[in-house]
Amino acid sequence: MWGRITYLGMLIGFVLGEEITVNVGGLFEKSTAEEQQEAFVYAIEQVNARLADDPEAFKFAPMVKNEIDEDRPFNILKTTCDMLKTGVVAFLGPNSFNNINIVQSACDTKEIPHLITRWNNWPVRHGTEINFYPHPPLLARAYFDIVMQWGWETFTLLYEDDESLVRTMNLVEMAKEEGITVQIEQLDYEQTGNYRTALKKMKKSDQRFFVLDCSVDILQEVLSQLQQVGLMNDNYNYFITNLDAHTIDLSAYKYGGTNITGIRLVNPERELVQQVARELFAQSQEDDEQEEGEADELLDLFLATQMKTETALVVDAVNMFANTLNERKKESSVPVVNNSTHSFPCDEVNSWEHGLSVVNMLKSSSYEGVTGLTKFNTEGYRSEFELGVFFLKEGGIVEIGSWNSSKGLNLTSLPSQAFVDNEDSLRNQSFVVIITLTEPYGMLRNEIKPLLGNDRYEGFGIDLIQKLSEMEGFNYTFIVREDKKNGNFDPVTNKWTGMIGDLLERRADLAITDFTITSDREEAVDFTSPFMSLGISILFRKPENAPPSFFSFADPFAPDTWMALVVSFFVVSIALFVIGRLVPDEWTNPFPCVQEPEYLVNQFSFFNSVWFTTGSLMAQGSEIAPIAMSTRMVAGMWWFFCLIIVASYTANLAAFLATENPVELITDLESLYENKHGIKYGAKEGGATHRFFTTAEEGTLFRKVGQYMIDHPENVKENDEGVLRAVNEKYAFFMESTSIEYAVQRHCTLKQYGGLLDEKGYGIAMRKESFYRKRLSLAILKLQSSGVIDELKRKWWQERRGGGQCEGKTEASDADPLKLVNVQGCFFVTIYGTILAVIIVIMEHLLYVVKVAKKNKLPFTKVFMAELRVYLDFNSDSKPVITKESLEGNSEDQENSQEVVEEPVVEEPKAKLPEPVLEPSKSLEPSKSRSKEKRSRSASGANGKITPGSNASTGRPYGFVIPPSPRDTNRPASATDV
Repeated sequence: MWGRITYLGMLIGFVLGEEITVNVGGLFEKSTAEEQQEAFVYAIEQVNARLADDPEAFKFAPMVKNEIDEDRPFNILKTTCDMLKTGVVAFLGPNSFNNINIVQSACDTKEIPHLITRWNNWPVRHGTEINFYPHPPLLARAYFDIVMQWGWETFTLLYEDDESLVRTMNLVEMAKEEGITVQIEQLDYEQTGNYRTALKKMKKSDQRFFVLDCSVDILQEVLSQLQQVGLMNDNYNYFITNLDAHTIDLSAYKYGGTNITGIRLVNPERELVQQVARELFAQSQEDDEQEEGEADELLDLFLATQMKTETALVVDAVNMFANTLNERKKESSVPVVNNSTHSFPCDEVNSWEHGLSVVNMLKSSSYEGVTGLTKFNTEGYRSEFELGVFFLKEGGIVEIGSWNSSKGLNLTSLPSQAFVDNEDSLRNQSFVVIITLTEPYGMLRNEIKPLLGNDRYEGFGIDLIQKLSEMEGFNYTFIVREDKKNGNFDPVTNKWTGMIGDLLERRADLAITDFTITSDREEAVDFTSPFMSLGISILFRKPENAPPSFFSFADPFAPDTWMALVVSFFVVSIALFVIGRLVPDEWTNPFPCVQEPEYLVNQFSFFNSVWFTTGSLMAQGSEIAPIAMSTRMVAGMWWFFCLIIVASYTANLAAFLATENPVELITDLESLYENKHGIKYGAKEGGATHRFFTTAEEGTLFRKVGQYMIDHPENVKENDEGVLRAVNEKYAFFMESTSIEYAVQRHCTLKQYGGLLDEKGYGIAMRKESFYRKRLSLAILKLQSSGVIDELKRKWWQERRGGGQCEGKTEASDADPLKLVNVQGCFFVTIYGTILAVIIVIMEHLLYVVKVAKKNKLPFTKVFMAELRVYLDFNSDSKPVITKESLEGNSEDQENSQEVVEEPVVEEPKAKLPEPVLEPSKSLEPSKSRSKEKRSRSASGANGKITPGSNASTGRPYGFVIPPSPRDTNRPASATDV
């Protein structure tokens, strides 16, 4: 009955065109880029907006789960089942292989379409999976066609991980079939992020052709390390298989001459791609009605280049599925989705009757989207797509052709034709280059024989001009500016002085030295791209070592560690004392020859316990040895604690003894300005550094320092003079960081303090509108990208003219005291060991009481209370042996003692002492009653205690009985009386 009513409601809703909202599930791991999740939500909103005018179309709602773990299959299965129970018409994602298989199993069972947007080469089960990523065998065919087009007869495959290797195995097999020699090398086997080991190996192999397959997350770092090891110049060729290679910044590699080829599925120049990118990435921008200018077009193009492949595939997958589902709704006479019944719990056998039909419609349909034309084969793989082939040159990325899954490779231009250089050549041009004799940029050669012309000079600037000359083919002649002035504007003469004046007056064409590029200088002359980046910093003497403190032996541990150590010492001592009294095995027979003694003794008195822990801590031991399991547990944990603590103290003490404690007079610019130690400071008079401080904005710390320099002139004429003053005086010198690096390599007592106060660069100066500026700038960038400038800097800073002599004199690193958090593990081991020992001693004590009660046929509580009274008597280290007679005797003694207390005490007259008689103790056979009386008086006394030295069975002393002397009549017999 209810089923008919439900069906009737569905039919009425279908006829009347009731709007139904359906859920599309999006599964994203925690590691998945947030961009894909935003694309999923954006695509559904775009679909709803596009179909808003169609009353019969479905309205979609995103159901996103983005906290999925990759290695927890039960969780992803539970999440999938919860979403199926709620009601979904399709799943998109996840990304990891294990999760994909679990979700796919559930989708196959419930006949729910499963949309995948990542590379996946595992064979599908002819179920509900639809993969929008290009089919792997077709991708490998595209790789192979490009390699064949470039005519490579050998190449090395650089791959990231196992998935990367599987992805490129088809390429390797096809290359081998064509006779191409392939070498395979993993970039980083241990996944440490250091790829230089493998890359250096490739450099030694003289291989010049590489296929690089890795994720876009590490691609930038791999290319950077390729450049660092010298594999980025015009001798090397790379083919990058990642479809997102164009989304990273490749500008650092376009001037090195390296041949880099890549492919991409998303063409950023398409209008649809730019529109989606603008809406997806720039939703926060205001939609002002204004004319689209060149800046807007460049912004759209930039945003389009940032769209990754899987992001674009998410948009296409949602759009294509929405179109297909609405087509199915129009074709089917039975309602496709109903909110009240579209629920498929995993514990039920029902499934979506339209699911396989929608999947088949997807496989047979096509869609033109962000990633181009999309078609599938019968297995659900994308079999129709087009890849753009691009090449990296000096102007950036240029598309040189395409690869189509049906037509193959089609190149519209070759890499050599992608760029035509129309700039005027510098070949056979001649330039006059002005320099200054400033180390290490320009210096006179130290030669005995006379030198002429350019051979007289050497240095970083000299070598740099030589490298540029070799690249561009121009000639040059050096002239020297004797006063070493770079140039300032003279308001009196209204002219520039120094090297800038020489350029403007055409005495020179180029100027190179430590020439800082500033705004006022750029108004007068042009500069090339900076060949060196730097900033102002402070040069001052290294700190002197402070004398060691009186308590330096305590430095290895922090105060909280020392405090915890003292507390642990006393806690363990008390624990040994208490546990030693509670455990039965620590109460031992003082007379091994007597099998049934009347009293036992305990070695763990309080002072003995403290002595035991002290001996263990000092690694000296003691004569005390634990017997019981619980006391041995405490002792073992304490020994372990002492082992770790002593070893940590010794190791850190050695570090502290070898560590110097320098006293720094300054740390940065602020501490220097406060000037609590009478330090003088200054800069080169009239230089860019001096002007930086004196022309800084009012109220800033820089301006305050500049005003101090004006009020207290401690400036120098040359940098060399400032360095010497820093060596010999308490003088801080402001200088460019590169010059500071040069100075500290040769003066081991100097050090750079603080960071860079500004950022600037050194460039080659020339007159305005010089035609050779661009050519020289490009050449400098090529030298930087190929590492030549770094090699020149290493040569002149660290190898020549005394460089490197301070390399071995590294400063001792500071040693930090070990805090409690560093050694808390051994504290917790000791604590847990002590707690375990307490548990064991309680069990041992209870078992002992049960044993004694059973042996003497006494009540458990009576024996327990008797033992407890003895254990709590901390003033005695001995206890009587618990027997039935001793317990009854104690009761009688207590009653007698109470009666005696009530009677008046009457002093008896002293009896005459008998003569000493020596008799063997065995010949003395007193009566039973007298024996009890004697034991009561001599052994137990008033307190019921047994005096050491008496016989365990008779209460008499061992050996011969010596009557007490008159002076000993008032004390009980002891072992010394034997």
